[in-house]
Amino acid sequence: MSARLDYNQIAPAGAKALGGVYGYVMQSGLPSVLLELVYLRVSQINNCAYCLDMHTRDLLKKGQQIEKIALLQAWREAGPLFDERERAALAWAETVTRVAETGVPSDAYDAVSAVFSERERVDLTIAISLMNAYNRMAISFRNVPHAAIGR
Repeated sequence: MSARLDYNQIAPAGAKALGGVYGYVMQSGLPSVLLELVYLRVSQINNCAYCLDMHTRDLLKKGQQIEKIALLQAWREAGPLFDERERAALAWAETVTRVAETGVPSDAYDAVSAVFSERERVDLTIAISLMNAYNRMAISFRNVPHAAIGR
């Protein structure tokens, strides 16, 4: 696979705008590991190789256990490996990412509301939406995962 085009070069203002949203999310107060887990889970759902590679590497750099990363896709069955807020964030990420299928039901909203404040819910949803946008850009233009460079 090779990249179709470099959207950062072609539309730098658009890339910068997405980067601005990323900067907002990173200063939102949500824990960076929680955000990286959400980014990785969204990227798993969307099958974005570029983002899967990047967020796995980022989680490893942040000291996350390989077991937690490996079991992320099956987090519901992973027992206490994921804490209450992580489980709520991952469930919310899944239903928001699959919005066309789920319609984001009230029980999902109630579950995330039980452990996240209003502001955190908004910021978490912005983060999920941003990762979906990044996934769509990377997949559409065939960003090459770091792991595949030079192979």
